[in-house]
Amino acid sequence: QVQLVESGGGLVQAGGSLRLSCADSGRTFSSYVMGWFRQAPGKEREFVAAISWSGGSTLYAVSVKGRFTISRDNAKNTLYLQMNSLKPEDTAVYYCAAAPGAYSINWYSASNVYHYWGQGTKVTVSS
Repeated sequence: QVQLVESGGGLVQAGGSLRLSCADSGRTFSSYVMGWFRQAPGKEREFVAAISWSGGSTLYAVSVKGRFTISRDNAKNTLYLQMNSLKPEDTAVYYCAAAPGAYSINWYSASNVYHYWGQGTKVTVSS
């Protein structure tokens, strides 16, 4: 069973940084591809980043590439998203998600491949 809990959201000024965490209380964290998605008010949920089970492969949305870094610590059953140079348009609720399988990381930008989702953590970037 996968149970995901996000933390680390908050209010930050444009140009600032935040690090989100996603902890899994289950025992199978290391076998899942993990992803971050976000949903801004009035918009659809969108892909942010994904990381393979080993951490060796990553994938980023164009809008965050070079500013955000996804990483994982399988010993701690925890996923991270380091967000730098934040912009007001990064304001959203951020969700972590877990997907089974071991396909190319490029498959994992689609939300429908993820089976488990956290409850979300809100990030607000002020201008």
